[in-house]
Formats: sequence, structure tokens, C-alpha cells
Amino acid sequence: MASAVKCVCRNVKLLANKHCGLCILICNRHLSSVTYDRSYWQKVYEERKRKIKDIPINASEANRKYNIFVNNEISLADIKVYGFDYDYTLAQYRDDLHYVLYDLGKESLITKLKYPEGIREQTFNPQFIHRGLHYDIRKGLLMKIDSYHHIQLGTVYRGTTQLSDNETIELYNGTHVPIEDMNTFYGSGPMHQLVDMFAPPEMNLITNVTDYFIANNIAYDPENVFYDIKNAVQGIHVSGLLHNTIVSDLERYLEKEGETKTLLEKLVNTGNKLFIISNSGFPFIDAGMKYMVGPGWQDLFDVVVVDARKPKFFNEASGRPFRLYDPLELRTFERVKILEKGKVYQQGNFKDFRHMTGYYGPKVLYFGDHVYSDLADPSLKHSWRTGAIIPELETEVEVISTPEYKATVRWLLVLQRLLEEMQGAQNSCQEAATEGSLDMIPSLLEERDAIRTKLKGLCNERFGSMFRTHHNPTYFTRRMARFADIYTSKLTNLLQYSDKHTFYPRRTLLPHEPFPFHDPTNLVQEVAQNRKG
Repeated sequence: MASAVKCVCRNVKLLANKHCGLCILICNRHLSSVTYDRSYWQKVYEERKRKIKDIPINASEANRKYNIFVNNEISLADIKVYGFDYDYTLAQYRDDLHYVLYDLGKESLITKLKYPEGIREQTFNPQFIHRGLHYDIRKGLLMKIDSYHHIQLGTVYRGTTQLSDNETIELYNGTHVPIEDMNTFYGSGPMHQLVDMFAPPEMNLITNVTDYFIANNIAYDPENVFYDIKNAVQGIHVSGLLHNTIVSDLERYLEKEGETKTLLEKLVNTGNKLFIISNSGFPFIDAGMKYMVGPGWQDLFDVVVVDARKPKFFNEASGRPFRLYDPLELRTFERVKILEKGKVYQQGNFKDFRHMTGYYGPKVLYFGDHVYSDLADPSLKHSWRTGAIIPELETEVEVISTPEYKATVRWLLVLQRLLEEMQGAQNSCQEAATEGSLDMIPSLLEERDAIRTKLKGLCNERFGSMFRTHHNPTYFTRRMARFADIYTSKLTNLLQYSDKHTFYPRRTLLPHEPFPFHDPTNLVQEVAQNRKG
């Protein structure tokens, strides 16, 4: 008969063969006579480091950068209507455009708002920032925030100068940003998020002007600087200066992919309806589409809506009526009662669009680059299926597919598991633990922090990955995952898939769910057995 021992989880005496799994594990550890001291954990550490290096790393998967990634299951067989934004969705721009937008914004500050001439010497740095960051317009700080509204320490900058962790914690009374300080969908909060593709030049200009004012001892209010620059950059859009600049040299600014026409023709030939809803004006869209697709591009689309004023187009209960676009720019007054193929319409609203087209619900798949203006309301309010176009994915996937990145992440996971087990052994096997059993934890935490810094630098030296902080998704990823069923780097990646293809999301483990396969990071039992033998 088995001897009676004290059951840890119930605090009563039971027969060993009736113990719960936890108690059996603890009893086995006691019977093995293993002492969980520093030498034991040092051996576990060294053995795991050796074993993890023996596990082969898959060959490069950089070609995954052209994949379509899945947040929510969607079958293309159910899609009958495809809709598109224009800028950074149908049209992909070259890097030169950001330099031009930066320079035009800088010139506007100097000539119209009388900013110092010395700012003219500042230059655009495309490597400094990426989309998805937040800018605290009251404190004048740029930072990365995770899906739980926590600031990632080490990513907070005033201008191009990094704040220390202690400074950040003191300024924000910790790392959490209250929900009332975050952006709403339409940007009313003090934490301004860089979401659209034209934001990097704008934020680069803000950080450079901040540096100039600090270096020259010029007193400034961060909020005034923010709105001055924001209005200057927006003025370039509203005035038509940016569009005129692009149209004047399409070859320099606009990517010309023959696959765009191929994709549109494939969708039409498989019986789908196509439409465009864009905030840009028709002359600008027409010039770009003729360059990319050809003079007959309108024949591919059943409805074309320009000057749509998104997100208002999607969320106003009774928005502006549609107006027929006149290429001679003559004002038309007749009420639009039907949206006809071959014609172009301005403004409008979702209610009338649905009524006149019959395009509604999950049979519509709409693609856009702006997770709020393009995707939030169509997915949340109107049940459209949605796809996010994120050009930065190509660089990100290239980086995270390298053997160096994957090996570094693998060791980070092993190290994290080891930290958990060291504390777990201390908590559940106090009789077998020694005073020095947790001595290694400070050094392991230091190593973990160094690994995190390395991984961050592989993606972006200052801000790391656009999609994750050290262990959580970023705020950008959280919103994108909520509003987009699928996401990819460019629209033409859709050509890789048949018109009946079903996109299946990965099943992600919740923190309380067990690992369903052998976990290569859990080598503690093997080491204990080796030591016992």
C-alpha cells in the first residue's frame, strides 16, 4: 500500500495513487532527491542552450512576404463584389514621394508660417520611424504603445533623443496610457496615431523641428508645433499641390505593375462586380489608372466614387447625396438615382450606395490601407469583409524569416520557460529548494533584456517591429486585426490564390491552454533524469 503524504492542493492526507497531477509531480520531484540549487539550474541552462542549437532552423521563408495573412476565416467563393481604395491600394507609390512630401511641408512652414530658415537644412530620414506609432501632442513625445495601452520602454523620443525608462515612468506615472488619452477612430484623443501612409514624412518633420528648437534654445509649445505641421502637410493635399506633383512625373512616383490589370481582369472574368470608393479626385485617379492599367480602365469597374470624404462616407446616418462628376468641371444639379457603369460620382454616402447597388454584407470584400478611414466602419457597421494593404509587411517578413531572427526568438522562449520553472520549483518544492536556487534569475533577466533589444534592432533600431512589442501585439496590430479579415503587402498578391480559395486563420494558444505538441523548450525533466542517473 502506498504511503500517505500531504496533498498540496487540498491540504489533506491522501493515498499517493489518488493524488491530483500536481501532487504526483511534486512527490516525484521529492522522491528523486533533486536539490534545486544554482548548480542544478546552471546545468539546465547549459543543457538547453546546447539542445536548442541542435534543433534545425527552417530555410529562409522570405517569399512569405507576398502571402496573404489571415485574421478571420474568409472564403473567396462567397465574395461577389470587390471594392478598392485608390491611394496605396490600387496605386502603390515609390519612396521618392515621402521625400517630396517632407520637403513641401518644410517649405510651407518656412514661407507661410514663418518658421526659422535654419529648418531648411533638416532632411527626411526614412529609417527613423514607421507607421503605427503614437505622438503625445501635449508632451511632444513619440512612442510605441501595445495592444493593452502600455508604452514600450525604450521607444519614447523627444525629437530624435530617447528618453530613459525612468523619465518615461515619471512622466506617465508608469507605462499605462488611460483610454481617454488614446485616439478614437477619428483621432480626437491627445495620443495621435500615425496610421496613413503619408504620416511618416509628417512625423519626421515634427521630430526634426523639435530638435532644431531645442538645439537653438527656442521656446515652443509641442501642441502648436504639431498642428502647424499637420495643417501644413494637409494643405499640400487639399491645395492639389501633391497630386499635381505626382501627375507631373508618374514614372518617378508611381509603381507600374502589369499585374494590377491582370488581377482586375481576373476578378471581372470570374463574374465579380468591382467598385472604387476613394477620397482622391477623379483627374488624379484617372491619370494614375491610365498609367497602370490603360485608357480603358473604367470598363473594369461597375461603380466609381471619388471625393468620398471617408470615413464620413461610411458613418454618417444621412450623408451628402451623390453628384455626377462632370469632366468639364461644370456643376450638375440633377439628383442621382442610380449609379451607372461608365460614369463617375462624387461624395455620396453608404446608405444610398447600398440602396442603388445592392452591394451589402459579407458578399463584399473591400481593400484599403487606412485601418480607420477605410476598414473600421465597413467591417463594424456594415458587415463587409475587409482587407488591409500594408506595404511594410515585405520588409518585416524578410527580417523575421532570417535564421538569425528565428534562432534569437527560439532562445528567448527557452529562457522565458526557464525563468518560469525556476520560480515554479521554488513555490512547489520548497523542501528541495535552497537559498541560492533563485540566484540566477537576475542574470537571466539581464540576458532576456539584451535579447529583446537585439530583436527590436533587427526590425528598427529605435522602435522595433511595427506589429509587436516585446511580447504583445502593438496597438496598430490590435486595430488592424479587429478591422481587417485579411492583410497583405500589396493588392496583386491576391493573384496567387484561386477565386474559390478559403483563408484559414491560425489557431493561437491562449495563456491557459496547453501546448498540443512536444515543446522543445521543456527539457527540465531530461536534465533531471540525466543528473539522477
